[in-house]
Amino acid sequence: MVSRRFFLTTGGAAMTALAMPRMAFARANTSRRFVFIIQRGAADGLSILGPTGDPVHASLREGFDQGLQNGTKLGSFFTLHPALAETAKMYAANQALFVHAVASPYRDRSHFDGQNVLETGGSSAYQLKDGWLNRLLALLPAGDSRALALSDTVPMALRGSNQVSSYAPSKLAGPSDDLLQRVASLYESDQQLHALWNEAVATRTMAGGVEADGQNGAAMGNVAAKLLAGDNGARIAMIETNGWDTHSGQQGRLAAQLRNLDGIVGALKTGLGTDWANTLVIVATEFGRTARPNGTGGTDHGEASLAMLLGGAVAGGKVIADWPGLSTAALYEGRDLKPTTDLDALIAGALAQHYGVEPSRVMSKLFPESRGTAFAKPLIA
Repeated sequence: MVSRRFFLTTGGAAMTALAMPRMAFARANTSRRFVFIIQRGAADGLSILGPTGDPVHASLREGFDQGLQNGTKLGSFFTLHPALAETAKMYAANQALFVHAVASPYRDRSHFDGQNVLETGGSSAYQLKDGWLNRLLALLPAGDSRALALSDTVPMALRGSNQVSSYAPSKLAGPSDDLLQRVASLYESDQQLHALWNEAVATRTMAGGVEADGQNGAAMGNVAAKLLAGDNGARIAMIETNGWDTHSGQQGRLAAQLRNLDGIVGALKTGLGTDWANTLVIVATEFGRTARPNGTGGTDHGEASLAMLLGGAVAGGKVIADWPGLSTAALYEGRDLKPTTDLDALIAGALAQHYGVEPSRVMSKLFPESRGTAFAKPLIA
């Protein structure tokens, strides 16, 4: 028998009509916002921000990255994919920063293992049992640091000792106001369940009844902005995007993925309004893709890729890259872009600067198995 307590604490799926299964939120007592967007499937950084100034690029990807011909030139070396139109505007406004040839400590090519390393902050897969985003909550100012996951399951990055409540979406019609009031009355005498119910209803109210298709980036970003904005909004969010595993037909598929991502960040900026000035968004993937296209118009699993830092809090308008080159001798194992920047260090450095916390403390808390130091170059305005 399913008890009412199990129904509520596992998400109360029947009380929401939000078709938005890939977002997770956390609250903390700070005006700073942080959004982590994960690109599941290994995004091709060489196509997203093409090194068109590298002398080998044209011959290596001849006829493959044709879309970059209409992209935005970021200096003389890199070209941003044209599907990232809103992101390009952010770059021009010094609100977007790109870090190329970046990778987590993971050096194999399994999606599951790579994502586990990325989300736990470990040095290898399944060594840590909680996520670095959950551990971040312990470093923030004292206050309401409970996390809320708008997904069927809480993403690995948000799992851990800091409490996380799930708010699973429903495929059914939304509940009536009368039903919500009746359930609230039912829980009124139960101190624990009454508080949990009020929190769930408040989240539903903040979302404004907006439904978001998981493939509609603008709708997803709009709902995220509603839940993050204002004094009572969440302070930390995680958004999952899928479909970056482009083994075939990459040009069209990648363009669609990037338009979706661009819609998310564009809607976040618009929806957050003045809160955008205090917002940092980090976009990262578990690993990159091969430098050479395969025979089916795609790329296979690789190593280094691209990370993006977006938001009004970002010291943007620049690309950071210790560029390794694309010659066969320069490629990792003769096939992949060589990692030259540690993604863990980049995340730790950005968050340390964003929240004003000692970098070494952030690095050791979020990435306890790392021997590296937090990224020291200016990332936050």
